[in-house]
Amino acid sequence: MIDKIQETAEYIRSKVGEMPKTAIILGTGLGALVDHIDSKKYIPYKEIPNFPVSTVEGHSGNLIFGRLGNKEVMAMQGRFHYYEGYDMKQVTFPVRVMKALGIETLYVSNAAGGMNKEFRVGDIMIITDHINLFPENPLRGKNDNRLGPRFPAMTEAYDHKLIGLADEIAAEKGIRVMHGVYVGTPGPTFETPAEYEYFRVIGGDAVGMSTVPEVIVANHGGMKVFGVSVITDLGGKDVTDVPKHEEVQKAAEAAQPKMMEIMRELVDRAE
Repeated sequence: MIDKIQETAEYIRSKVGEMPKTAIILGTGLGALVDHIDSKKYIPYKEIPNFPVSTVEGHSGNLIFGRLGNKEVMAMQGRFHYYEGYDMKQVTFPVRVMKALGIETLYVSNAAGGMNKEFRVGDIMIITDHINLFPENPLRGKNDNRLGPRFPAMTEAYDHKLIGLADEIAAEKGIRVMHGVYVGTPGPTFETPAEYEYFRVIGGDAVGMSTVPEVIVANHGGMKVFGVSVITDLGGKDVTDVPKHEEVQKAAEAAQPKMMEIMRELVDRAE
């Protein structure tokens, strides 16, 4: 795999030149952040050697390089999901390439269903930890020590300093943010009421179908990670509403301005 990673990294370098140290996966809730990136260079996924192509409605497929505030960034416009049929090596391949390009800090966002009784639709949840319920770990198989250690620690999968800084920014701007544990599941079905209740009992606050594989690989490669979820629906035994993909997208779009305000400042101020 290392050969494919290097081939892809070299292709991207040839198109862009100097590489940033910061990358953002523009999941649900952060798509419009693209409009705030200046001096953009787009590379469509379909032109990048070894890259998968996103099949999800509402997800574009471009790597974007440019300036966000005072910082040069690389942004993934559209991510890859296990439920699309990709294996975990494919899902996390872009994060491997980021590491090869010299990325040191990764920001990720997603849409999530909330089971914490304090949450409301449209809330922003800063991810403090996760529970991995995917049937496959992206590090499964023979380890290549050039990519990271055989048994990486996950005690601080989400960087405490970045979480603290995001809290400060939210307080300054008067934006309500919640903290919570994200449960990663394979999808593509939304959760049953009993599953929501189970996730809550085991310590989860929100559940989604992405993020965890990318965060595992980022930590394996020694990157700092900040994660955030938009709570787009609520679930549990006492909730009877059935979430629809379109409604999830609408709730995420409504929360986008607040999410972007926090993220722009965070990327700008982070060391």
